Amino acid sequence: MIKSATLDRLRESKNLLAFSAGVDSSALFFLLLEQNIEFDIAIVNYNLREESKDEVAYAVEIANRYSKKIYISNSPKFSRNFEANARDFRYNFFKSVIDKEGYDNLLTAHHLNDRLEWMLMRLSKGAGALTLSGMREIEKKESYSLIRPLLDSTKAQLLNFLEDRGIKYFIDKSNFDLKYERNRYRPIAEALLENSKDGFIRSFNLLEQEANIVKSGFSLIYSKKSLRVIKIDSIDIAPYALNYYLKELNYLVTHNELELIKRKNSIVVGRKWAVEIKNNYLFIAPYLNIVIPKKDRDYFRVNKIPVKIRAYLFLENIDIDINFRT
Repeated sequence: MIKSATLDRLRESKNLLAFSAGVDSSALFFLLLEQNIEFDIAIVNYNLREESKDEVAYAVEIANRYSKKIYISNSPKFSRNFEANARDFRYNFFKSVIDKEGYDNLLTAHHLNDRLEWMLMRLSKGAGALTLSGMREIEKKESYSLIRPLLDSTKAQLLNFLEDRGIKYFIDKSNFDLKYERNRYRPIAEALLENSKDGFIRSFNLLEQEANIVKSGFSLIYSKKSLRVIKIDSIDIAPYALNYYLKELNYLVTHNELELIKRKNSIVVGRKWAVEIKNNYLFIAPYLNIVIPKKDRDYFRVNKIPVKIRAYLFLENIDIDINFRT
């Protein structure tokens, strides 16, 4: 189920597996074992279900059984936007472990069903090739690589793998709760993949090739903390670059927000992200409303730093040493 090239890469790296004790991550855990890949695991307890403590106990049990380090975090309660907040918390936790312990890769058990569900969700809202290509097997993050070794495998294949070997796993009942958008697309994806798996794999490969053509029109030239500075070939490419890098920063841009950047060179996205275009450079930074001392305001003005990102540069003491100021 895991490509040989991916296995070769994992054998040369220090790997951390995002584990939940569900079907997907349990299958990946034992697939990695069968391939003699070294890895450790990290799990988040959201304390939403009675089974949560049992899932963590199972994670501890198999980590000890197979001599794996395990990192556990307890999530706070989120009163709203659970999916987005939980994802942010989860990936911040993983990154903190990676940075502290020196892991090269974060492994997640996303599979073909996940990829198709994502595509259907984005199709329903309006999306192009760069968005529809969705998850990639390898994504380079600031301090690690995010690797999804199972993107060509279906949920049914993973479940069969576990059943054939008598491997224990847990079922998260929230996966059937229709209040979560993804769950409404899950049975559709399952039905489509039942007889058309290979066709969808080919389609995703083609979408990824087309997305790479779009990506050739922009390039990241500076990154520090949550600041991104992107060189764009033309103003027309700005929405694609914005969509790509805000997704990397765990924010999904709406269709209306992408349309807005076509008309304005300075916007705030989702009341959270400052976005500015200046001299074929796209700037993305957290939007802050704070008072900047006069001497710093003068420095930013003289150096022609885009207005909306100044507060973040000041707060984080970032000096952009890039020749974009003409």
